[in-house]
Amino acid sequence: MLPEQHRIRTSGQFSATTRSGARNGRRNVVVYVRPTGEDLPARVGFVVSKAVGNAVRRNKVKRRLRELAQTTVREAPYGYDVVVRALPPASRADWAELADDYAKAWRTASARAGVPGAAGTTTTAGDRRPAREEPES
Repeated sequence: MLPEQHRIRTSGQFSATTRSGARNGRRNVVVYVRPTGEDLPARVGFVVSKAVGNAVRRNKVKRRLRELAQTTVREAPYGYDVVVRALPPASRADWAELADDYAKAWRTASARAGVPGAAGTTTTAGDRRPAREEPES
């Protein structure tokens, strides 16, 4: 779980990031990044709609994305807001594919947004694995 200071919670925060942030999409995710200021903590929000699947699948996708976002926040803890929107194919993607899509989308969107130091962070499929694999449902 992300600490409270690193979470986007209100619809206004989501809207500001998705409307004015830089965007990059891949097959499984779309990442929006908006610079906020170097002294403000990084905040992350997730959008996983019913189009992704039932509650079990949506929560599985959200857990995986949260793990990837935690790595990003640990590497660059200040200066940006991120909204990660899962697309329907994300429910069928394995860990490596989802991690690769997230990493590429994050690097491109953060570079476009001009987030200082964030575009160089590396989150790839080989860096992190989930603590355990969840059974397919």
